[in-house]
Amino acid sequence: MNAPAHELLETQEALRTKAAEIEQHGFFANQCNDQQLKGMLTRHQQQMITAYQQGVNLMQGKNVQLAHQYPNFQAVNATPGMQQNNASAPTANTQSLSDQTMATLALNAHKAGAMMGMQWANECVDPQLRSYHVNGANLCQEMAYEMWSWMNQKGYYQPAQFNTQQTSSMATSFQPMPNQMASQPNQFQSGQMQ
Repeated sequence: MNAPAHELLETQEALRTKAAEIEQHGFFANQCNDQQLKGMLTRHQQQMITAYQQGVNLMQGKNVQLAHQYPNFQAVNATPGMQQNNASAPTANTQSLSDQTMATLALNAHKAGAMMGMQWANECVDPQLRSYHVNGANLCQEMAYEMWSWMNQKGYYQPAQFNTQQTSSMATSFQPMPNQMASQPNQFQSGQMQ
């Protein structure tokens, strides 16, 4: 592979992170009590193993097909608004992690992976490396959504919800452009700026 040094370093960092997450998800899957969470962690681990192997093959110059394949995730219907309170204090000297803690750590890893994957992609000029990082970011955001939806269903992660008046106020805080402005040619497309 003949790519700029920073692209190879970023890809190496992505592979190192994937390797750590593969191990972490395996550990979590072996420790959790909820069978639905265990299945999700195992599926996510398998997706990461596939992505890791693609990256290794890419770095070693092997033929890699980078077309995105949508994973078979099982998001549940999200329920906005505070429905139940499952708050608990953390345990400082714990011998094991709760399902909620493991799900939170996995969710945060997926969120960080989505952000970092796009950041790495934005720094790549090599089309295959760029696609690899974009696919990784997309995979992470999909896994994050599935993890969040499980947490939401269990009452661990509940987004606040505005009342009808607040929602209406936010929806009308921006207005469409007047028709005469929208019908004028875009100065940026014609190469002219004012």
